[in-house]
Amino acid sequence: MFFHAHPDDEALLTAGTMAMLAAEGHRVVLVVATAGERGLAEMDPGDELGETRLKELYESAALLGCARVECLGYGDSGLSPKGGVADERPDNAFIDADTEAAAKALAAILHEERADLLAIYDPAGGYGHPDHVQVHRVGKRAAEIAGTEIVLEATVNRDPLVRLLKLAGRFYRFPPEFDVRTFEVAYSPGETITHRVNVRKYTKQKRASMAAHASQASGGDSDRTLAVMLKVPRPIYRFVFGTEWYVRRDLPPGARLTHPFDRWPK
Repeated sequence: MFFHAHPDDEALLTAGTMAMLAAEGHRVVLVVATAGERGLAEMDPGDELGETRLKELYESAALLGCARVECLGYGDSGLSPKGGVADERPDNAFIDADTEAAAKALAAILHEERADLLAIYDPAGGYGHPDHVQVHRVGKRAAEIAGTEIVLEATVNRDPLVRLLKLAGRFYRFPPEFDVRTFEVAYSPGETITHRVNVRKYTKQKRASMAAHASQASGGDSDRTLAVMLKVPRPIYRFVFGTEWYVRRDLPPGARLTHPFDRWPK
C-alpha cells in the first residue's frame, strides 16, 4: 500500500516502484489523504478541482497497475506562500486531523488488504508540505495499529539533487517553488537511505502517470514542476527518474537494498 497526501504525489515519488510491484504480480493499493482541491491549476481551487484531480488519480493508478484506489476524504491543507501551514484552510484540513483517528482509518484498509508493506514519507515530509508531514505521522501510527511489518519512507537522495539544481540554476530560471536552499534540508541525505530501487524499466509508466495529472502541469505564474519534468527528453528522463529512494528505519542506515521486499542482511 502506498499512502500519499494528494493526487500526483504518487507519480513524483513512487510511480516506478508501484508499476514494478504490479508487474511482479503484487496487489498494489493507492491511498490519498485528500483530493488536492487547493492545488494550483487553471481552474479555481475547490470541489471542481478536487473532482478533476481524483479522476486524474484513477487514470494514473490504472497506468501503474493499481488494484484499488481510496481517498480518506480530508481537506487539502494548502501551503502558505512562504511555505508551511496556510493560515486559511478548510475545517477538515488533513493537517488538523486527529492523528489517531486518521491512523485508524488507514489501518482499517491495511487490515482489509492484509498489506505486507506501507510506503509513506520521511519525517520532513519530503520538501516540507504540512500534509506530507502529516502523512508520515498518520502512516507510521497506522502501521503500528495494523502490525504492518515493512514501512518504507519515500524520499529523494538530496545530495546529488542539490548539486544538480545548483548546476541547472546557471542555465534555467526555476519556478518560485524551486528554492534550492529549501532542498538543502529537504528529503534525506544519502547516508540514511536504505533502498535504491532501479525503476528504469518502468519509466514509461512513470512518465505516463505524471502526464495523467494534467491539471497540475498548468496554473500559476511560471512553469509548474510537473510540466518541467515532462519536458525532459525521454533518454534523460529515464536516467534522472530511473531510481526511487526509501528509508526503512528498522534497518541500518545505508543498507543499500534494491527491492522493497529485500531482507537484511541479504
